[in-house]
Amino acid sequence: MISIDGVSRSFGPVQALKDIRLEVADGEFLTLIGRSGCGKSTLLRLIGGLDRPTGGRVLVDGEEVRKPRRDVAVNFQKPALLPWRTVLENVMLPVEIFKWDKAKSREHAQYLLETTGLTGFAKRLPHELSGGMQQRVALCRTLIQRPKVMLMDEPFSALDALTREELSLELQRIHMETGTTIVFVTHSIQEAVLLADRVAVLSARPGRVKQVVDIKIPRPRSFGHNAHLEEVAKASAELHQLLLSDHMPDVAA
Repeated sequence: MISIDGVSRSFGPVQALKDIRLEVADGEFLTLIGRSGCGKSTLLRLIGGLDRPTGGRVLVDGEEVRKPRRDVAVNFQKPALLPWRTVLENVMLPVEIFKWDKAKSREHAQYLLETTGLTGFAKRLPHELSGGMQQRVALCRTLIQRPKVMLMDEPFSALDALTREELSLELQRIHMETGTTIVFVTHSIQEAVLLADRVAVLSARPGRVKQVVDIKIPRPRSFGHNAHLEEVAKASAELHQLLLSDHMPDVAA
């Protein structure tokens, strides 16, 4: 599905990424984790066609990524909802941009709002919603595109702990139902272990793939589930040790 073949990215004299090599299988949930400034978000932008590598190439379905693709959707840290549009109108925005069938898409939008706990909020404006609800709207706006690939850049990081857990579990459910390929950036080891099939650990800048860790815990997973505690603790400890092995201090992203 996604092939990252020797990708490097420099910004003037600063090298953000160096010789990244990763394969992401169809339907896989891959999490990227690493220190601030290691190039996680940069790599996500390269996969999404929002930026171009200075070396190597990114392929999706065997085609080199040179610009954004309709079948690859991106979720950013902030929901970026249009404040003058209602919840339903925000979800329908891609439909208008790509000129899809509005009647069929509206039915799908209503279904997405229902399944993400937003029933009854279709006519609300963004300022009338909590942060967690706004992120749910942004997630619905992504899902209405029925993307083959979802790229998610720390979408839950600004939320309180409880809401973050709820949305992580919601994302896990959606992934299990749809089988969408997901690449997810996070700083949270616990979140990475909960969601991922594999976790790619990036080194401090310039970002390289230090190791890819398999998360062999049965789904569905949950925070603090007794049956998973030992496996979660083991995977979390391994990831924590890999991150600690970078002695370079954090730098601004």
